[in-house]
Amino acid sequence: MKLFYLVLFMTVSFFTGSKLSFKEEEAISTVELERINSRITSIKSMIGTDPKYNQKIAFLIDMKVPSGKNRSFVYDLKKNEVIDQGLVAHGSGSETGVRGVLKFSNAPNSNCTSLGRYAVGKTYKGIFGKAYRLAGLEETNNNALKRAIVLHHYSAVPYEEQDYYISNSHGCPMINEQFFKRIEKIIDNSKSNILMDIYY
Repeated sequence: MKLFYLVLFMTVSFFTGSKLSFKEEEAISTVELERINSRITSIKSMIGTDPKYNQKIAFLIDMKVPSGKNRSFVYDLKKNEVIDQGLVAHGSGSETGVRGVLKFSNAPNSNCTSLGRYAVGKTYKGIFGKAYRLAGLEETNNNALKRAIVLHHYSAVPYEEQDYYISNSHGCPMINEQFFKRIEKIIDNSKSNILMDIYY
């Protein structure tokens, strides 16, 4: 059933830009939607009319959601709706040994995920192939460039939701290659930096 929603989502929402159906919205819990909406308010306030930021699209990653479930969201700031979603790994250093409880750090070599807002920057080719540099915009993530925290794909990240926790990164938001291909089209077609908000 989840696969059906995803295929429907791809063919209807992503390519035509039409509004999510009721059933598709059910795939995102009410709590998750409330958390997304609370973050969008501050993102819109930060972006304002600043031309260096994309005024239409923002990326959100909700670290309260288990890594085996969709917690990376592409948000249309004009239509006020989620237009795509997928799995994303967190840093191995964020694991506490307690299921579902994460820790976060901005320290070099911590292998932790860092919370906060990032500007998605230029692309380059790294050990995982195409990737995007992330510039941390807050004290909680301002070491992102120094730590080589980037948005990239990795073959071990599943495409569909799982009932178990997925593999970890070294602190990067690491996603499935199919999801990455959809994301890269958005980033590459943007004339300004897209904001990414990682929150807990």
